[in-house]
Amino acid sequence: MAKIEHISVKPTLLQWALNRAGLEPDDLKSHFPKLLEWVSGNANPTLKQLEKFSHAVHVPIGYLFMSKPPHESLPIPDFRTMEGRGVSQPSPNLLDTIYMCQQRQNWFREYAKVNYSRPLGFVGSVTPNDNVSNVANSMRKALSLTLSDRQKSPTWEDALRNLIASMENSGVLVMVSSVVGSNNKRKLDVEEFRGFVISDNISPLIFINGSDSKAAQMFTLAHELAHLWLGESGVSNAGIKQFPEKKVEQWCNAVAAEFLVPLNELKKEYLQASHLTDEMQRLAKLFKVSTLVILRRLYDAALISQKIFYEFYKQEINRFKKQNLQSSGGGDYYRTAGARAGKLFTRALIGSTLEGKTLFRDAFQLLGVKKNSTFYGLAREFQVIK
Repeated sequence: MAKIEHISVKPTLLQWALNRAGLEPDDLKSHFPKLLEWVSGNANPTLKQLEKFSHAVHVPIGYLFMSKPPHESLPIPDFRTMEGRGVSQPSPNLLDTIYMCQQRQNWFREYAKVNYSRPLGFVGSVTPNDNVSNVANSMRKALSLTLSDRQKSPTWEDALRNLIASMENSGVLVMVSSVVGSNNKRKLDVEEFRGFVISDNISPLIFINGSDSKAAQMFTLAHELAHLWLGESGVSNAGIKQFPEKKVEQWCNAVAAEFLVPLNELKKEYLQASHLTDEMQRLAKLFKVSTLVILRRLYDAALISQKIFYEFYKQEINRFKKQNLQSSGGGDYYRTAGARAGKLFTRALIGSTLEGKTLFRDAFQLLGVKKNSTFYGLAREFQVIK
C-alpha cells in the first residue's frame, strides 16, 4: 500500500487564509477534522487535503506555499469609508469579484476594438470642479435619457431597468449581482461595498452589489456613472444615507442626486402642506425614483431636517425589506445570469463564441456556466439564436 505523503505548510499561512476568509478552525471542523493540529503545527495535511482547504477558504493554493502571507490590496482605488476610516482589508469575495470583472472588461475591450473601436468621449470628460447640474445634464444627454423619458416609465423599477439599458446602449458594461460569479454560497456583503467602477474609454464597467435593495441600487448606479465622467476607477460604499468625507464621493453623490431628481424641478413640485409620507410617494411616482432618493433630495433642498431624514429613511428601508420578503422567489435563471454579467457583455461574448472567435472554454469561464445547455439557454434568452 502506497504511503500517503503529507505536505509541510507553515501554520501562519493556514491561519492567514482562515482570517482572510473570516473563518475560525471550528467553522471547517466537519470538513477538516485535523485543522486545529495543522494550524498549531502538530500535523500536516496531504496535498489533496490542502487543495480542498484552499478551495474552502477561496485562496489560490500557491499562496499556501509562500514563505509568508502576501499583502493583498484592492487593484483599484478605494473610496470607501467606515467610521471615518478607509477599509483596509478587502474580503476574498470583493477581490474575486473585481478580478472577474477585470477579465470580462479585458475581453470586451479587445472585442470592441475589433468590431467597432470608438473611444467614449464622456469618460474622463469632467473634473470635480465642474458644475454638478451641468454634469448631470451631460450624463442625460450622453445616455439619450431625458427626465421626461424616465417619467414615462410605469414604475421606478421599470425606470431602473431602462436606465441600465440606456447605459449599455451608450457602451457602458453594467453588471448586477449579489454573489461571486455564479456561486450562490458566496454572498456579497453590502456593508463592505455597494458598487465599483473600472474606468476605460473603450469598455467602461460598473458593478452594482445586488445584495443592496433595488431602491438603493438606483442611486449607486448613478453614483458610479458620475465616477465614469471623472474617469476614475474605484470601490464605493457611499449610498443615499451616507454623507461621505472624501470630496470625490461628495461630488459623485451630488451629481447622482441631481441626475435622478433635479433640485429646481423638485422645489417646483414639492407640496409642503401634504403629509411627508404621501408626498414622498407622489414625488417618487412623478420622478420615477425610489422614495429613498426623494427623501435624500428633500434633505438636500433643506425641505426636511436631518433628523426627519434619518427617521423616514429607516421606515422606508423596513418597508422595502418587507416587500422583498413577500415577493421573494427563485426568479428566472437566465435573466439573473444575464444581469450578473450584463446584457451587453453576454450578447457580445455568446455571439463571438458561436462565430468561433472565442473558445467555449473561455466563454464558460467568463459567464460562470458549466453546461452547454446553459450556454445555449442564455443564447436563446438574449436572442443571439432562435
